[in-house]
Amino acid sequence: MNRRRLFSLPALVTLTGAFTLGALAQTPNSFLAAIGSYAQQSPVRGMEDQPHFSVGPEMQGDIMMAHQRYVAALDAYRQCPPDSAVLWNKMGIANHHMFNLREAEKDYEKALKLNPSYPEAWNNLGAVYYGQKLYHDAEKAYKKAIKLNTKSAMFYSNLGTAYLAEHKYKKGAESYRTALSLDPNVFEADPASRISEMGPTHEMATLNYLLAKTYAEAGRKNEALIYLRKAIDEGYADRKKIQEEKEFAILRDVPEFQRMMSDKRE
Repeated sequence: MNRRRLFSLPALVTLTGAFTLGALAQTPNSFLAAIGSYAQQSPVRGMEDQPHFSVGPEMQGDIMMAHQRYVAALDAYRQCPPDSAVLWNKMGIANHHMFNLREAEKDYEKALKLNPSYPEAWNNLGAVYYGQKLYHDAEKAYKKAIKLNTKSAMFYSNLGTAYLAEHKYKKGAESYRTALSLDPNVFEADPASRISEMGPTHEMATLNYLLAKTYAEAGRKNEALIYLRKAIDEGYADRKKIQEEKEFAILRDVPEFQRMMSDKRE
């Protein structure tokens, strides 16, 4: 999770795009759903008979996270017993969202000390390394996450982003293709779970160009056009190469693609 646009992303190049962290939003939602269910089963007889809900500190922290109140979330989490890998991962996410990368790194490492087979913590630690520009370390952390969970599109997406930062474009494209095959909406994930990063314009152009090719290869013309337009707007100017790419063959008869190829002012 970073103030440079995380390649992982697309839409906002999000957190990131962004960088994806663990999902917390479901916890408060499940809690509220449980309250609603319980209330429906409890007839109202009078104020003295109203159910009273006791919310523990971890649940309080989850609710604060859902409202992006990260300092309050950390205060709540610190009231919990420090023997839970899940708890330390949540604390890392809170610090990560505030760009406290050093503290987030410590939190994820504590989570992994308690549970070395925790793929989300490895993924999030990789995001910390990425934010520190330790791209090879990020790559290794993402690979560990993938080894533990081979079905996570998010992990492959983040690995692809790390490859791009290392200029390993072929491997980056392969990781993006895998991510898209696992989850057709991986590049449109909830921005709340991502960390925004802003990379150099030429890197963003390359990222969006690879995403355009990935979508085109999957037969998704609209998304391919969107990311190809972004790539061009960010400086990708080799129209001859674009027209020769076999992946873009499905776009050659599309008017929008033809306009992009003929507009020399870009």
